[in-house]
Amino acid sequence: MPHEYLVGIDLGTSNCALAYVEPSKGPEAPVADFFITQVLQPGNAAPAPLLPSAIYIKGEHELPSEATALPWDPAPREIVGEFARAQGARVPGRLVMSAKSWLSHSAVDRTAAILPWGAPRDVERMSPVDASARLLRHILEAWNAACPETRMQAQEVVITVPASFDEIARALTVNAARQAGFDKFTLLEEPQAAFYDFIANHRHNLGAELEGVKLVLVVDVGGGTSDFTLVQVGDNQALRRIAVGDHLMLGGDNMDAAIARQAEERMKAAGKLGPAQWAELVQLCRLAKESLLSERPPENYHLSVVSEGSRLIGGTLSAYLSKKEVEEIVLDGFFPHSSSDDLPRRAARVALQEIGLPYAQDPAITRHVAAFLRAHAQAGPPDAILLNGGVFNSVRIAERLIETVSSWHRRDGPIRVLEHASLDLSVARGAAYYALVRRGMGRRIGGGTAHAFYVGLESKDEPKALCLIPRGQEEGQEVEISGRKFNLTLGRPVQFPLFTSTSDRVAVSGEIVAVGEDLHSLPPIHTVLKSSENKTGQVPVHLRALLTEIGTLQLWCVSETDNDQWRLEFELRGSAASTRETVVESMPPRFSEARTSIERIFGGQPTHGTPVTTEVKQLWRGLEQTLGPREQWRAPLLRELWGALFAGARRRRRSPDHERIWFQLTGYTLRPGFGYPLDEWRAEQTAKIFASGVNAHKEKRVWTEFWIMWRRIAGGLDDACQHEIWNYLRPHLERRLNPSTSRNIAKPKGIQPESLDEMVRLAVSLEHLGPDEKSQLGDWIAPYASTPGPWAWAIGRLGARVLMYGSAHRTVDREKAASWLEVLFDAHQRKVEGALFGIVQAARLSGDRSRDLDESMRIRALDILREAEAPESWRHLLTNIVAMEDADKARAFGDTLPLGLAA
Repeated sequence: MPHEYLVGIDLGTSNCALAYVEPSKGPEAPVADFFITQVLQPGNAAPAPLLPSAIYIKGEHELPSEATALPWDPAPREIVGEFARAQGARVPGRLVMSAKSWLSHSAVDRTAAILPWGAPRDVERMSPVDASARLLRHILEAWNAACPETRMQAQEVVITVPASFDEIARALTVNAARQAGFDKFTLLEEPQAAFYDFIANHRHNLGAELEGVKLVLVVDVGGGTSDFTLVQVGDNQALRRIAVGDHLMLGGDNMDAAIARQAEERMKAAGKLGPAQWAELVQLCRLAKESLLSERPPENYHLSVVSEGSRLIGGTLSAYLSKKEVEEIVLDGFFPHSSSDDLPRRAARVALQEIGLPYAQDPAITRHVAAFLRAHAQAGPPDAILLNGGVFNSVRIAERLIETVSSWHRRDGPIRVLEHASLDLSVARGAAYYALVRRGMGRRIGGGTAHAFYVGLESKDEPKALCLIPRGQEEGQEVEISGRKFNLTLGRPVQFPLFTSTSDRVAVSGEIVAVGEDLHSLPPIHTVLKSSENKTGQVPVHLRALLTEIGTLQLWCVSETDNDQWRLEFELRGSAASTRETVVESMPPRFSEARTSIERIFGGQPTHGTPVTTEVKQLWRGLEQTLGPREQWRAPLLRELWGALFAGARRRRRSPDHERIWFQLTGYTLRPGFGYPLDEWRAEQTAKIFASGVNAHKEKRVWTEFWIMWRRIAGGLDDACQHEIWNYLRPHLERRLNPSTSRNIAKPKGIQPESLDEMVRLAVSLEHLGPDEKSQLGDWIAPYASTPGPWAWAIGRLGARVLMYGSAHRTVDREKAASWLEVLFDAHQRKVEGALFGIVQAARLSGDRSRDLDESMRIRALDILREAEAPESWRHLLTNIVAMEDADKARAFGDTLPLGLAA
């Protein structure tokens, strides 16, 4: 019979590692490292202890197939590992790194092909999920090639993730593992894996190693995140994990960027390096850091970056970094001396965000450790510390952290340090040993889940939440929340706000608590309730929660009247909820009159109530008489009005006035299409009527309101809906705006739409369009930017460096935005309305070099803003990485925003 193995995989931000153990050898089974075959140099594929988490996307004729051949694949599409990292340092636009950090980046679509970030247009891209799956598939194939009789798919596998990963990042990791071909696997938090490695190494003398220790602080500084965990040591060395830190995107990547900035200054380049040069320099600084902080470092490391425009003549920019210098950068920036009450600092400018990821504002890891210990002060001060992560290979850095933590609580010398055999391999080894522990052959760390989960409840006063799974609950335990019933409507979607917390708040399943700062929003969970027997109406349900053995959360709505149950799904593509509000606002006293008026005018089934008007031309006035001025209508009221309007959608064609007013009101009540529970569903339902177009197609006023409605709700339309609108608009816009091709384009068949200005405003509001489509549209519009109309505002919206709702990878490239900015400079000189704010949009600072314009362009824009005495908030957007004020958001959207809604 072939051997059975238990396998541990460290899926790291910078490096991956693999270890295994044979359970047939019992509790004393040694943990062994598996060296992963990869291309080390062209034509040389060999095993190595670490697999750099690097994926290089080859050009079509860049490298011969024999240079990258693997034992199991003679011509791989991508290079993975050591040679990928080396080749990526030379050609950074084709290198995918830090895939794990992108999995936790909620501001982008993590299932979209966005990596390599900022790569040239001709480079094939992959999603963060695909990149993680590619790394895992390489590990699986390397194992299978070496052990064909004990294939990885048949083994029990443990894959590690940061302790601070939320449910979305964990679910995406699970998706990546399944995509890579893994069948039997579970997830384990990296700090726990590091501690399991310590346990495995001291199976025979754990009592002596932990004598006098009651609380261990685990500090795991990886390539993309820093994780903190507290492990309590009880009688007979009973171990219990009692706390983990919140998600902290801060680690080796930040250190690489800090070192790169120092090298950039030394290179004496003319201004800041361009995005391609910067990406190349960051990769070189990563190699320099790993070399200079290794166990046997050189004294100096030479860096050389190709000068822009000089690839054919060999010009380079060079700098030397010393071991001492790199240690000082890391020590002073990331491990400064601090007191126990010196907490993380919030800066106006978000630091270290130059490769597209939203890193922590304060890079001082020591201050974050202090904040973590303060948040869990009731556990007491730690007696021992366990360090993990390659950065601690530097003795000086390890000593600095130990010295700082020791100064907070100890008077009798430094805190005890629990030693690792290898800082680079401990997580994979600990994961393999944990698989053995799961078989009952070793000491288990108790403590259950590190995160508590809550669902938001409707409340008329302060926000409330219902505890689903308390912190500390063990995996595999199903919880029925039968004490709280929800009456839900069949055939319609249901959505629950979801929160998570790592705080010491004590709550049990089913308990209702106030929503405080310690509860962090997750993307909502949702489903559509469809009866197995095609029933309609409302059904009472309760919630069922399960923390799976894999380590992910599952939720169901369970019917109280029959056997129906509905699985609640996470929205994996979206970002975290834009508002924490779960407060239900009561409707105005005369709301029934307003709703009845809409129902009578648009032919729906009228409810009980006296309409304020039955004349469509008087509907706006009547609504304001009963509900107050429209500017004061809050989001809950607006969405209730949308429901009444949409129920009468089929009757909007009674007359041109009916159609025009219906478009006006529907767009107004659903704007901006997102930000309120179930807006995604409302926008999806509304989108179904686009294909039917305008009935009164000879009436320009109706066309105008039709386009305005779609612009107002564009933010809630998905990719497919926006492209449906764009495919309709494109031939009409090209024929009317592009003189060079209009003569060769046949007039589109069918009804000819009216209101070109509003068609343009709508088109530029479709932020899910790709950069190429936006560039094409902008080039049609740019010649008109110095004339009155929507043109300058439209160019600013298209060239925006920070989108209002779209994923950051859909911004047009910086060169195109810079060319449009010149157009806006000219429009401003001609005093064209909208040009000045267009300049703000195109020159805004994002902190991402692949998007930000050259500093010289931004300085020119700032000078124009100062000369024009533009608002301070506008100038602030060009000098700091900050959010727009509400008034500026409304200007960017081209519309006001509803009260009580965060967009």
